[in-house]
Amino acid sequence: MDSSIKKLPVDVVNKIAAGEVIQRPSSILKELVENSIDSGAKKIDVFITDYGKTEIQVSDDGHGMNLKNLRICFLNHSTSKLNSFDDLFALKSKGFRGEALSSIASVSHISISTSSDGIISSNADLIDGKISKISSGARTQGTTISVNNLFHSFPARKKFLKSAEKELDRITKVLKKFLLSSSSGGVTNPALNLEI
Repeated sequence: MDSSIKKLPVDVVNKIAAGEVIQRPSSILKELVENSIDSGAKKIDVFITDYGKTEIQVSDDGHGMNLKNLRICFLNHSTSKLNSFDDLFALKSKGFRGEALSSIASVSHISISTSSDGIISSNADLIDGKISKISSGARTQGTTISVNNLFHSFPARKKFLKSAEKELDRITKVLKKFLLSSSSGGVTNPALNLEI
């Protein structure tokens, strides 16, 4: 092996970050639902196939994004929640790290449809973190993200996934936390629906 020091390629960096942020389907679900809550969603629908290994879809009626934001949101260290270092001490959102979507995209196939005005939608497909297709259409305000083929290009991480029952148990625990926090009268109380 070459022992000289070199800068790692971006796709390798993203896969390493994914190992820290995205450990299993429940990690993805947590990040996506937090984004929906932070977007001001009043309703969040969750659809899961094969205990999250085949598909995790989260759909909301939040603020949505325009095409410019859609192109940026999957880049690493991109976030709408910070503008300066001082903002770290006044966070009121669920998440802020800025690498979750980039990490998810680097180890899966993603389809996203979003609208900030409830008229025009911006849609994109990503494979291994790179946008493969962008289109426009019509939809209500909000965002739908489908994460498919989790860890297809990262088999070492796929081996760490537990049995279907254990992965479903982790997903259920994540959703219960959101349901309990929303029923406790928090600032945002979205209705959360689940289909498995």
